[in-house]
Amino acid sequence: MENLKQSSSQGTSIKGTFRNKSILERTAQDIFTVCAFFAVLAVASITVYMLISGVPALTKVGVLELLFGNVWKPAAETPSFGILYVILTSIVGTVLAILLGVPVGVLTAVFLAEVAPKRLAGVVKPAIELLAGIPSVIYGLLGLMILNPVMYRLEQYVFKDSQTHQFTGGANLISAVLVLAVMILPTVINISESAIRAVPAHLKSASLAVGASHIQTIFKVILPAAKSGIITAVILGVGRAIGEAMAISLVSGSSVNFPLPFNSVRFLTTAIVSEMGYASGLHRQVLFTIGLVLFAFIMLINLSLTRMLKKEEE
Repeated sequence: MENLKQSSSQGTSIKGTFRNKSILERTAQDIFTVCAFFAVLAVASITVYMLISGVPALTKVGVLELLFGNVWKPAAETPSFGILYVILTSIVGTVLAILLGVPVGVLTAVFLAEVAPKRLAGVVKPAIELLAGIPSVIYGLLGLMILNPVMYRLEQYVFKDSQTHQFTGGANLISAVLVLAVMILPTVINISESAIRAVPAHLKSASLAVGASHIQTIFKVILPAAKSGIITAVILGVGRAIGEAMAISLVSGSSVNFPLPFNSVRFLTTAIVSEMGYASGLHRQVLFTIGLVLFAFIMLINLSLTRMLKKEEE
């Protein structure tokens, strides 16, 4: 009888445990659903707001004149709102920064994960994490005080016999690209290193067992296996580069010109930052349209890279 009572009491406790677990799981599921809903709602709200704020200027100025015009004179007697050079500058600057920053970042991640001794990695890793925590305005100030004078001396040497070149004092596209490339390094390095360390150890062991060298294993086995994580790092690096404003406004010169290396240039972000404080009327609406263009670029890049990643996984 005692055994039956004990077994019946144990059965009741098991049922109670299952019931509690079921309630807990449903509660957690509801919480996750609410969080996901608010995340989607935030993106949808931003999209709707940008469309409402940015579309009116397209109808007033004209899509062709706004997106393909190359004259930006919003305060003139007859204002002109062409942002073609601004769009090209953002595209060229971001692409060049990615071409410079991503290889350096990925190779640094390989060094930390596969090559560096533990003591050295223990010194380099905190330094990289410190780079991620530095405010963007500090990068801009360092570029203004250190990089721009160097670029100005190079500019004077390259154009010493030119009669038409407008000297920028070193505030040009090259300076902006170099600052952006440095700023995306922490993101690319940290995420790429995590992806490399997540590669199963048996893949590396199998490669070494069949006679491949360590370097061959890294480039033929480990990096291809970590490709999805590295592409994610590139996506986040692109978002950081194309969305940066404060640092770029200090080192790029913020003038609307064709994006040549030694030209003072203006990015989409710096166009908004430099003029939103005093803009009004149609000028202000056009700045919101520039924000809409920037938003569309970021969404297009993220969707394209994500689709590319899914195709490679399939």
